[in-house]
Amino acid sequence: QVQLVESGGGLAQPGGSLKLSCAASGFTFSSAAMSWVRQAPGKGIEWVSGIYTDGSRTLYTDSVKGRFTISRDNAKNTLSLQMNSLKLEDTALYYCTRGLYGSSIRGKGTLVTVSS
Repeated sequence: QVQLVESGGGLAQPGGSLKLSCAASGFTFSSAAMSWVRQAPGKGIEWVSGIYTDGSRTLYTDSVKGRFTISRDNAKNTLSLQMNSLKLEDTALYYCTRGLYGSSIRGKGTLVTVSS
């Protein structure tokens, strides 16, 4: 079955960096557009970024443009999200999802907390 396992979350200071990773299995990863979504405490799911199957195109929500970089390694079935210049409002549970704009097919998430 489809499995998506996120890792890399943790505590960071404002202005700091974290890199999230997602290990995918149970489907043909190289044929699937992928994305990251997040859910801040007490809020709904927010789409963060998406990437085409071959990584040729990446998309970002306005609030993370220029700070986050999504990437994928189809040989290793992994999806990544490099997060720089973190802000307090980036605090959320981050999910790796199948699909360019997110979907219900996602992992259990990894928690990112930005705090001074």
